[in-house]
Amino acid sequence: MMPDSQIKQATLRDVAEMARVSYQTVWRVVNEHPNVAVDTRERVLQAVRTLDYRPHRAAQVLTTGRSYILQLVIFEYAYGDPLPAILHWAREFGYTMVVTELKDATSAESVRTLLRETAQMIDGLLMVMPYPHLSYDALAGLCQGRPFVVVNTELGAKMPSVVFDQRYGMRLAVEHLVALGHRRIAEISGPLDNCDARARHDTWIRMAADMAGRCEFDPSLSVAGDFEVGSGYSAAQHLLATGRSFSAVLVGNDLMALGAMRAFDEAGLRIPEDVSIVGYDDAALSAYLSPPLTTVRQEFDTLGRESVEYLVSLIEDRLTPIQQRVLYPELIVRQSTCSRTGEHPQTGELGRR
Repeated sequence: MMPDSQIKQATLRDVAEMARVSYQTVWRVVNEHPNVAVDTRERVLQAVRTLDYRPHRAAQVLTTGRSYILQLVIFEYAYGDPLPAILHWAREFGYTMVVTELKDATSAESVRTLLRETAQMIDGLLMVMPYPHLSYDALAGLCQGRPFVVVNTELGAKMPSVVFDQRYGMRLAVEHLVALGHRRIAEISGPLDNCDARARHDTWIRMAADMAGRCEFDPSLSVAGDFEVGSGYSAAQHLLATGRSFSAVLVGNDLMALGAMRAFDEAGLRIPEDVSIVGYDDAALSAYLSPPLTTVRQEFDTLGRESVEYLVSLIEDRLTPIQQRVLYPELIVRQSTCSRTGEHPQTGELGRR
């Protein structure tokens, strides 16, 4: 058997022969020229897939003037949940992704320094930015004209961005607990300087005010964690130490929910009979906890695909409109919640749009 290194790579002419078109037609399809009939383009693309043809990157750079490199800037890896999906979809769209962690997310100068070093080597940027401190104009200036898309910014921000509607997700969680008869509901939020955590926290307060008589927000039963499992454990211990009664807890992510469940178990409380718990994110571990965790699912694969697709559109067509693309979470009902009478709700997905 011939070693992999010696296997002949498919060429443009191989693709042309299989698709029964000219070499020039294949070149136009590969380089995304518009003047190719739809059926011809599809025939060429099918041959490309069959032969696993990979365009020569150096030739592409010379032809298009693009590097086919994207930069992903993450402001602390603690907020890197979309990372695997973003890397996957960058590859699917034919781009290499360079990942950079930026610790000082509140400093425009730190962003400027980073982009000054890389802007000439990249075609565009994705920024996972949970701290809403830079405007569109400020970011456009820092990116030196390079297209960019922001992930995890505030809902309604006027900049190219892809976000989850955190208010909608929290409404699903609160309505679920209230429908089960819970009135005294505690909260373990994420850090409130994080725009997602802040949106969920503020939504809970507004909903409690609007649903007066059906549930209530007690400030002494609201504790901020840092999205890590240990802070969920400590926050649950704090809630128990207040001596205030509660029958359910809204938790800012599934990792903190895991820590909280451990603390409640050590205190001799049964989940969900004594305290119901709702997490957030639907992490892979959530379905395998004991009991399986009711949680708000955010489809990070969809977030990754939408973010990369939007950025590539901005790169390839500068007339692509500047907009915010909004994704909607779903409530996944499992066995960590039940009614005040001990009845378990029907499990499944709620809130799909």
